[in-house]
Amino acid sequence: MTVPERPPTTSRIDVAPWLARWNLTPDGAAFTTPFGSRLAPVLFEGEPAMLKIAGGPEERDGAAVMAWWAGGGAARVLRRERDALLLERATQPGTLADLVRAESDERATDIICQTAAALHAPRPSPPPDTVRPLEIWFRALEPAARTHGGLLDHAAAAARRLLSDPREVAVLHGDLHHDNVLDFGPKGWLAIDPKGLVGERGYDFANLFCNPWPEAAQPGRLARRLTQVATTTSLDAARLRQWVLACVGLSAAWTLQGGGDPARALEIAAIVTAD
Repeated sequence: MTVPERPPTTSRIDVAPWLARWNLTPDGAAFTTPFGSRLAPVLFEGEPAMLKIAGGPEERDGAAVMAWWAGGGAARVLRRERDALLLERATQPGTLADLVRAESDERATDIICQTAAALHAPRPSPPPDTVRPLEIWFRALEPAARTHGGLLDHAAAAARRLLSDPREVAVLHGDLHHDNVLDFGPKGWLAIDPKGLVGERGYDFANLFCNPWPEAAQPGRLARRLTQVATTTSLDAARLRQWVLACVGLSAAWTLQGGGDPARALEIAAIVTAD
């Protein structure tokens, strides 16, 4: 369950100027992400890399955090200028979603927890001034709860409690799940595509409980993951459960805002409140 963003600021992004500027060789077809960014697999100094041209401010803010992480838990930034970002590229074929579907859910969850620990570790320099507080990130939830009620009311109440009393504040990925942690071979599993947030570190684990689909909604899956994540990260299990509820409520709010069907998010919300 990936978070949506505002519409891209440009409808057509040309990668050609950046190929020339950084002496990059195309290594596959370019494509556009759901968030309006343009990605192109390339070779940089003979090594696989990914050129990403941001389609909006959220993507640019994420690139700033990627650079700040400096390869600690995240793919290494090779070049960055204005809207353009050049990253080392994962070439291993397997994904964490594949692990889940191969009955290795515990291993996949552990990899995400290890990745989060590396991302949340202290850095010698202050974070970019573009990181956004979770309070701003969650601003769509309250209006949706007032309009639609039900499980969104419960999610909004959870978010209010959590945001009013933040604990263990860190720079967050903001969308840490099975498709945003990739296998870089000898370098291990590394994160891509952060949203550039700051807030309680428990929030960064919430998205993993919604992915991959439909496996995330299988009976007992969420409860087992809650126990594993709480044990591995030393997070309070009850508080973590509230972050999951708040997160899926926000996802449902965004989906409703865009005219979509929030059924998946609400299904996870129902599981969280029922267990």
